Amino acid sequence: MTFGFKTFTLLLHMQFFNLHTHKFTKNADIFELVNQYPWEFDSSIPLFSIGIHPWYINKQRLASDLKTIEEKLPLKECLALGECGLDKRIDIRMSLQIAVLETQIALAEKYKKPLLLHLVGAIDELIEIKERLNISVPIIIHGYSKNKQVAKQLIANGFYLSFGKYLLRTPELKEVFLSIPNDKFFLETDTMEETLEEVYDLAALYKGFTLVEIQEIIKTNWEKVFRLKID
Repeated sequence: MTFGFKTFTLLLHMQFFNLHTHKFTKNADIFELVNQYPWEFDSSIPLFSIGIHPWYINKQRLASDLKTIEEKLPLKECLALGECGLDKRIDIRMSLQIAVLETQIALAEKYKKPLLLHLVGAIDELIEIKERLNISVPIIIHGYSKNKQVAKQLIANGFYLSFGKYLLRTPELKEVFLSIPNDKFFLETDTMEETLEEVYDLAALYKGFTLVEIQEIIKTNWEKVFRLKID
């Protein structure tokens, strides 16, 4: 994937990679993948993902939301479709959530963009969908907070996991994080107040790496999943 000269020059100086955030900080040291919702799209954000979160499925607006997503996905500034996903804790019926997710999966496949997922209590459903639809694009589950057994199941089925606030706030997640192969994880802030640098520092501590080594691992994972070349 190629970017304009100005954007590419900025990438060369970035030290941190934020897989998922709802706030564009304009920090020159951070490569930020900013979450966008189709009904409030902001064209001033340089790099983004776009999708329909299961919390915000609106049947009256669904057609126009999907149309906007399809318009934005081909843009080089759009790196992923998401966040989309499944959530068993909300009132929106699962059959509708699955239908909306599968429609977005089809778009991600069409435009060869990775999927960024919100997933709560629906791991079996997600694995079934992945196998049935034979999804070929990378799938990243953001904000991972579950146990080692679930993580192992997801990794075995080809998913990537992204860690952020729960890594900082839940000491028990250390063993889970240590079990994740280095080529299968990302780091993020989502909506938390803590900084991305704090997440990187703790990830480096847990893994027994230097900060520079963690930065290089994340950079390599970004290059692979998003088909970028960052020198």
